[in-house]
Amino acid sequence: MKIKSLYITSNDTLSGKLIIAIGLMQLLKSKFHKVAFFKPIVQSQKDKDNDIDFMLQHFNIEQKYDDAHGFTSSQVETLLSQNKINIIYKTLLQKIKNLEKNHDFVLIEGIDRLAIQAMDEFDLNLKIANHFNSSVISVINCYNRKPAQILDILKIETTQIQKSGANHLMTFTNRVAQDKMELLKQNIDLLDCAVKVFCLPQIDMLNYSTVAQIKKELGLKKLFGTKPDMQRLVYQPKVAAMHLENLLKYIQPNDLLIVPSDRSDVILGILPSIFSHNAPSISAMLLTGALKPNKQIYNVLKGLEKLRIPILSIKDKTYDAAIKVSKIKPKITPKDENKIALIKGLFPKYVDEVFLEKSLQSTQSTVVTPLMFEYSLFQKAKLSKKTIVLPESLDQRILDATQSLLNTHVVDIILVGNKAKIQHKAQILGYDISLATIIDPLNYENTQKFAHILYELRKEKGWTYDKSLEVIQTDLTYFATMLVDQGFAHGMVSGAVNTTADTVRPALQIIKTKKDISIVSSLFFMCLDTKVMVFSDCAVVQDPSAQELCDIALCTASTAKSFGIEPNVAMLSYSTGTSGSGDDVEKIRHATQLVRSKSVDLKVEGPIQYDAATSKVVAKQKLPNSSIAGDANVLIFPDLNTGNNTYKAVRSSANAVAIGPILQGLKKPVNDLSRGCVVRDIVNTVIITAIQANEKECNA
Repeated sequence: MKIKSLYITSNDTLSGKLIIAIGLMQLLKSKFHKVAFFKPIVQSQKDKDNDIDFMLQHFNIEQKYDDAHGFTSSQVETLLSQNKINIIYKTLLQKIKNLEKNHDFVLIEGIDRLAIQAMDEFDLNLKIANHFNSSVISVINCYNRKPAQILDILKIETTQIQKSGANHLMTFTNRVAQDKMELLKQNIDLLDCAVKVFCLPQIDMLNYSTVAQIKKELGLKKLFGTKPDMQRLVYQPKVAAMHLENLLKYIQPNDLLIVPSDRSDVILGILPSIFSHNAPSISAMLLTGALKPNKQIYNVLKGLEKLRIPILSIKDKTYDAAIKVSKIKPKITPKDENKIALIKGLFPKYVDEVFLEKSLQSTQSTVVTPLMFEYSLFQKAKLSKKTIVLPESLDQRILDATQSLLNTHVVDIILVGNKAKIQHKAQILGYDISLATIIDPLNYENTQKFAHILYELRKEKGWTYDKSLEVIQTDLTYFATMLVDQGFAHGMVSGAVNTTADTVRPALQIIKTKKDISIVSSLFFMCLDTKVMVFSDCAVVQDPSAQELCDIALCTASTAKSFGIEPNVAMLSYSTGTSGSGDDVEKIRHATQLVRSKSVDLKVEGPIQYDAATSKVVAKQKLPNSSIAGDANVLIFPDLNTGNNTYKAVRSSANAVAIGPILQGLKKPVNDLSRGCVVRDIVNTVIITAIQANEKECNA
């Protein structure tokens, strides 16, 4: 049976259906161009449903909010009381059919328990799923439940779904206590359940609200705090009404301190503890009574450039504010990047995605969207977990990306530098990097060995051993590069703080280029709406010769192939075919001939203009007999000026996602970041570096 929709249902409250929906949508978006999301019933027409809003925003789903839901719970209760249940089914079915017309697949999140008082919610979910002809995925909330209880619920639910006639695809036992996971899995295997069952652990981080969520839900005023700081998690609210010396005894990491706004002594007294190595870092301060701190205190706070703790204000009295904060239920929003990374890391680790893909029995789309490509990167990286070293360990973006990457369980991370400083910076920023390995060159057991190796490599250039030792101990990029060269890490990513030259120079001196490759070059993966193209070189080589262009083309084609892109190479020029002449055109013509002589199986065309390379209409006019023209996906630019401007123009005008620059030509992978990079850029570059490392091992 060809499955066109999945229906997620649960017999429990707080089962985590959204967590399952995120994991499933991530997989579906990697296989299908257009996937829709739908909830048959929402709580209110006035306020947007959090799950719908999240899915549409985070996954960039081309769908109107009104098309993503059917009725409100009150509307359904009214229709049920009037014995008009068929109207519910017909209306919902029509909405689903309309979505199926315009989408390749529909993911449906069922009704929340207790949302409908007039009927058993689970039974209604199953009936709706049958009307939609959707395969059912059930979710069991295992929080605070023993394995025996979970097994009983599993047996009852499986029987219920079978009796309903629905196609029961699988069950998720979600929020299982970490220490009960193995026992539960063993008991499920012994149960010989008729359906595939996956166990997901309880993730405490998902049970906490962010400062941003608390601010939004209570309508708080922000006095201080940057956007990244607002994403801190709040473990618990704590009223700070006692004297400071007593209060300090009770403060725990990630507390939200609720402080009367006239308690200047507490407000100022807490600040040193934020930066102290010997005190826990709070998540935020909430000042009650709608009073600003007095002018002098406010000016002191305003002058603290590195104050990384949000300070908010509320009109309510302290006790009332504490009650309001305690009643907020944690949500997952599109801005909760670390929560999302955790959820996405659950599926590769605990779910047999191969089984799930086979169960769908649908043909994969030939379209490749940016999200599909990014997901494919994670899929490739997880095949063989690699260790990537990041030398710029005190940069906030690096620490943020480290937390996200560690949460996905796709790579291991080494941070380089003083351990106490790195951990303290992470604590101040509210990041959990406990799974990262931190190596300090000043007390690392192999530092002197690295210095000897560097000395041998550079002594002909006048380097002494003392200079080599100093460089290894103080230049973190050199040290990180040596970790890669000596096999302690599989690859390095740098450049968020350092220049491209600072990143590439140690790699050229220590790792060196591949055999038969004369130059290190770069490429960008340009993710357009429906396809991925490769642009090279756009970041490193200013004016390559014909031989260097040949090497760049061969490297780029090889890199593209390792990422699942069958290369059709276009050697770009201002002239197509034999229509033009001049030194620049002849350079491209000669480079194309060199590529063909070195790789007879590679599809390459040149010289060719950009429009003839990418547009089939133009290609028919300019090069009608070419198999590459109009269908090129690997574009080799004649010089850095052309390449850099073109990739930026395409990125801006076509709203493309540019992943890179990715360095190529080195024996082991080292990649450069832009100093204006964001966390997403760092995450993608690290993942790509891990894939490059795996490819080099496979081809060794």
